[in-house]
Amino acid sequence: MTTQGERTPSSGDLSSGDHGIDHLPSGTYRRPRRSIARRAVGWVVVVGVVAAGGWIITRPTPGDYIPGLGPNSKDATKTPPVVGTPAPRTVADPEGLDVDTLFPAQRLVESGGYKGKRSGVRQGENCTEALQDRTQDVLRETGCQGYLTVSFAGQEKPVLSSVTVLRFADQAGAAKAADALRAKPGALAFILPDATTARPPAAGAAQRGTEGRIEAVGRHVTVTSSRLPEAHTPSAPASGTGTGSATPLTVPPTAAASPEQILDEATRAVSYAAGSPFAWM
Repeated sequence: MTTQGERTPSSGDLSSGDHGIDHLPSGTYRRPRRSIARRAVGWVVVVGVVAAGGWIITRPTPGDYIPGLGPNSKDATKTPPVVGTPAPRTVADPEGLDVDTLFPAQRLVESGGYKGKRSGVRQGENCTEALQDRTQDVLRETGCQGYLTVSFAGQEKPVLSSVTVLRFADQAGAAKAADALRAKPGALAFILPDATTARPPAAGAAQRGTEGRIEAVGRHVTVTSSRLPEAHTPSAPASGTGTGSATPLTVPPTAAASPEQILDEATRAVSYAAGSPFAWM
């Protein structure tokens, strides 16, 4: 019973005790609209979190063994020494000579029977710094814009490699520099795993297989050479006088690989790795 002016409560009114549940003619009911909205918002949040996580996992990072999952935790604690500042980037070369892009610290160079890992790095804008003898600047007239020198250490064979990448304004400058370097073998410094410069080999003591590979690739020049590491234990001189000197670590020749073959294999592998980023420039 109702008084005049009052309306009869409907089944959809909150005051009726049904709390917003819409009764259908058949006797069934549907969920409250607010509950549906909450569920929709919840699903949107879940989808967003999953999408963000997928982007983080699949985002490649230089040096990752598995793209996006970061470098090996043990190797990540060992940071190779880097000396100098990178050459500035240009409009023609927006990436520049970035060592972590060209030679990621945790990525091995593998080719044939060679496996090598990046160690020491030297870099800079003044290309004279890359020379063994800075008083004889063979790059003076070439317009060199920057250099990057990286040391590689063989992981399974006793061999050290040093690769230098030089940047020029154009291909003509790179070709001119390559010719100048071929005319003066050993002009560039050989760096060691600790980023220090190795002393030049004694006259007449150069080993076979240590000849550098000089390649002009677009507006860049790559120069790579390899050496056997030295044992730093002094050896007694035959004459009984003097203090002795460091002697090369000998690698027993085998049917599989002689020292010369080890050096040549390392030089070829690292030279290819150095030139491949510039192959299409």
